[in-house]
Amino acid sequence: MSNSTILTILDNLEKLHRSLLRLAYDKTALLKSGDMEGLDQLLKDEQAHLAAISQMDLSRQTAVANYLKDQGRSVPLNPTVANILDAAPEVERQSLEEARDRLLHAIHDLKGQNDLNQKLTYQSLQFVNLSLDMIRPQMESVTYSKNEIAGTKNSSGERSFDSKA
Repeated sequence: MSNSTILTILDNLEKLHRSLLRLAYDKTALLKSGDMEGLDQLLKDEQAHLAAISQMDLSRQTAVANYLKDQGRSVPLNPTVANILDAAPEVERQSLEEARDRLLHAIHDLKGQNDLNQKLTYQSLQFVNLSLDMIRPQMESVTYSKNEIAGTKNSSGERSFDSKA
């Protein structure tokens, strides 16, 4: 297995993550506009992207494991690009590091956008709950306590239990 295969896989992973980032930007716009039908379709597109990324990541792990085997090195349980950087020649190491850094940058951007979308979703949920609380009538207590029947109420400062007794 050559480094060119691993580089191709890393480039494809970066493209998929950049595409998912564009979907995350679209999701932000949909959340702001409140377009639930568009959001539903976008979530389906996201699921397809995530499945492709998962499949591509399995290919990356396989390619890294094969490269390490070809170099006569031990293969860890979850092989990463960092595992092959020591085994790769200097010329290939630089291109692998650049591809890895581009992918990590895309993942970092995606994480930031997803955090924003999560906050927007939470705020929307808070607004919906607040609106429902304002519309929905408040339930009054249908039972009476012993003191309310007798016509007295405990104030918040009075205790009903005497700890000195």
